[in-house]
Amino acid sequence: MRFLFGEHVLDTARRELRRGGEPIAVEPQVFDLLVYLLQNRARVVSKDDLLASVWGGRIVSDATLDSRIAAVRRAVGDSGTAQGLIRTFARKGVRFVGEVREEGDPAAPAPESAAEPRRPELALPEKPSIAVLPFANLSGDPEQEYFADGMVEEIITALSRIRWLVVIARNSSFTYKGQAVDVKQVGRELGVRYVLEGSVRKAGGRVRIAGQLIEAETGAHLWADRFDGSLEDVFDLQDKVASSVAGIIEPALRAAETARSASRRTSDLSAYDLYLRAHAMYSTYDLRRTLTLLEEAITRDPHYGPGLGLAAQCCQHLATNFNAPDRDEFRPKGIGFARRAIEVAEDDPGVLANAAMALAVLGEDLDAMIALVDRAIAFNPSYAGGWHISGFLRLWAGQTDLAIEHGEMALRLSPRARANEEAFLIGTALFFARRFAEAVPRLWIAIEAAPAFPNPYRYLAACYAHMGLLDEAHAMIARLRAIMPEVRVDLLLPYRNPQHRELFLSGLRLALSETT
Repeated sequence: MRFLFGEHVLDTARRELRRGGEPIAVEPQVFDLLVYLLQNRARVVSKDDLLASVWGGRIVSDATLDSRIAAVRRAVGDSGTAQGLIRTFARKGVRFVGEVREEGDPAAPAPESAAEPRRPELALPEKPSIAVLPFANLSGDPEQEYFADGMVEEIITALSRIRWLVVIARNSSFTYKGQAVDVKQVGRELGVRYVLEGSVRKAGGRVRIAGQLIEAETGAHLWADRFDGSLEDVFDLQDKVASSVAGIIEPALRAAETARSASRRTSDLSAYDLYLRAHAMYSTYDLRRTLTLLEEAITRDPHYGPGLGLAAQCCQHLATNFNAPDRDEFRPKGIGFARRAIEVAEDDPGVLANAAMALAVLGEDLDAMIALVDRAIAFNPSYAGGWHISGFLRLWAGQTDLAIEHGEMALRLSPRARANEEAFLIGTALFFARRFAEAVPRLWIAIEAAPAFPNPYRYLAACYAHMGLLDEAHAMIARLRAIMPEVRVDLLLPYRNPQHRELFLSGLRLALSETT
């Protein structure tokens, strides 16, 4: 898509902005912000709109937002005083008010003989679907086409390992190579819900790869980022970027799919929709309602692996909750769900990892479960959730350094979606490594992210106690009692190392002293 306004031409496929034919250097996020304003120029866009679409839902300060809007104005020769192209509406937002023509506008149609025949539109598959378009080569060097094309092939391969995602084959998506495309049209012609596009720019011995994930039907930007690296080993760089893109995109796609499911108003929900609703509820730690939804999904489809795997994890948490009077009934139930999940989805990394986690907690052989999660990661090395679960299993096996390493790997693959979950894993591993001062801020992040989840309170109380900060330890026990009135030390701990068990329990006993 090309937008023409004044002396400017903005090309979304090549991610270029030109004025009078001369290229203008624009930061990727500033470019995305300008594209969003152009695409939504018929209305005033609010701060929340910009945060959701350009920043992927992250919270940023007003100063940061204002600086990016100012950068957009500078790029197009506008200013906050003139506001000839981008106008601010007090307490409402901003709008692109300049005259814009999109390439292919009916006012200036291309000759009929030069027009390509319109491709037939395809129906969307039931599962979420994505097409990775050829990346634009911005290096000015035709020899770098091979690198850009290889980058896309690596990303397609990495995304294909996500079992719940339909990925369009390279032969189909590369028919758009060298064309200025409209992602909405691509979505209709390839029958996909999401489109990933990007660019590659080489300068000297360095390369910059930019990508953005777009919802095809609406044109909304769900994620955008860039990666910089050395060209000393181009294949290693391709693999690294492909793994990172796949790891980051997976939670972005899952969040988008969950939002779509929640917005539907229908009483006839499929197993997949029920699973998405359950997945969103699971993050709130409302385990019983989550399990009810999952059991309904499993009733509709007894072979639905993701539902079985998540149901096993719900049962795992309920079976280890000493304040639940019916907790004993959840252990056999969880083991049953996990074993069925492995049987029906033996090559699905997400299902294998969830089942391994549940079975390890519920008393199955830990070494066998580590082998199972290793198998899951082998199927999809970009699966951040698998590295997270692997980290916990290594922690229980007494391998604290490996637990931290795997938690950091999950965080690298999915830095926005997994920051809070990895905080608990890494914080706990640091605690067992007796690096108490480093563990404290991580455990606080975990508490603030999920105030209803009791485990981080226990470890932070024990951590403070071992640091000699008994007032802080007592305060943490008081906060824990607000969500769990009975705090016990006779816990069923999965830790193989007896020194780790004693470190935790002695710290918890000390934190409980003089607080009863």
